[in-house]
Amino acid sequence: AGQSFGAWLAHGVTLDLVGDANDYVGKGLSGGRIIVRQPEAAPRNAHENIIVGNTVMYGAIAGEAYFNGVAGERFAVRNSGAIAVVEGTGDHGCEYMTGGVVVVLGKTGRNFAAGMSGGIAYVYDPEGAFSTLVNPAQVDLLAVSGEADSDEGTGRPAQRPRSVNDFGMGDMLRHDAERLRILVERHQLHTGSKLAGELLADWDAALTRFVKVMPRDYATALRKLEAERDEAAGVAAE
Repeated sequence: AGQSFGAWLAHGVTLDLVGDANDYVGKGLSGGRIIVRQPEAAPRNAHENIIVGNTVMYGAIAGEAYFNGVAGERFAVRNSGAIAVVEGTGDHGCEYMTGGVVVVLGKTGRNFAAGMSGGIAYVYDPEGAFSTLVNPAQVDLLAVSGEADSDEGTGRPAQRPRSVNDFGMGDMLRHDAERLRILVERHQLHTGSKLAGELLADWDAALTRFVKVMPRDYATALRKLEAERDEAAGVAAE
């Protein structure tokens, strides 16, 4: 496919591309689902080959995308609310991101999360090298715990979204293991990803190798909103 495949795709529409696509895939994604996957008989390893170009998911506001291969530079730049799973990225991933969830199952380029003020990302980092590639100015790198959070917070992630605006991601401060597994399972379901299948086959071990990228100001704002909700609930109960 050429430039801007699936741009501004609306809710209820799924585009499933067997092959590759150029730049700006999913630009302005607005609730639809984009799948880009390599042919089943392809002899190459998907996580070692580019399948979409640069500036993918630029300005996306809602929806989900699954890429069975590596993306070019500036992946998910200015993403404001969409979900994306990819098997590797070039430089400047999640640049200026303000919302949504990104999962990277492979290597990233340099300057990851530059200007990232919202949303979260999970990066598979078995070699422990990701910290040298991230821009630390606005984000913290957190371990992903395999233990379930006892506190529901604003809601647990769900494989089946509760509404067209939810996408099942739940409380961004909690439930990382549940959310991450749901997204890796969705990726395998939609793309047939061999890499996702390998991770799921030994999930407990794989989980310890993921890093959560959390913007500091975003986390502070979420905690403040949570405190205000708790206070309001306490007043209402009196």
